Amino acid sequence: MSLRTFTDSNGQQWEAYDVVPRVEERRRYDRRSGEATVEAIEERRETDRRVTVGRSEHIASKAGWLCFERNDERRRLTPIPEDWTRCDDSKLESYCRSAKPARLTGEHRSIK
Repeated sequence: MSLRTFTDSNGQQWEAYDVVPRVEERRRYDRRSGEATVEAIEERRETDRRVTVGRSEHIASKAGWLCFERNDERRRLTPIPEDWTRCDDSKLESYCRSAKPARLTGEHRSIK
C-alpha cells in the first residue's frame, strides 16, 4: 500500500492510498460454526458467490481502488490510476473529485 498526503485547492488536507484485496483474505471457514471444515472448503465454488447489495460493483473490484480520506469524509476511485503515486497534487485532486463517496466505518469515526 502506498500513501500520499496532499492539500487541495480549498486548503483541505487529504490522504490518498491504494487498496488491493488479497486472495487469502477471503472467507475460508464455515461462518455458521466459526470453524473450518473440509466439507465446507471443498464445497466452495470456483467463482465468487458474494453479492453486493446497495453498493456499486466497483467496491468489490479485485483490482482494488484508490481511497481518499479527510476528517470524516471518504471517497473511492476505481480503477486505480497508474500515475497516482507520482502525479502532481492538482492531478491527484482531480482524481479525488471524480471519486465516489464511501461510508466510514464506526472505527474511523471514533478515531477522527
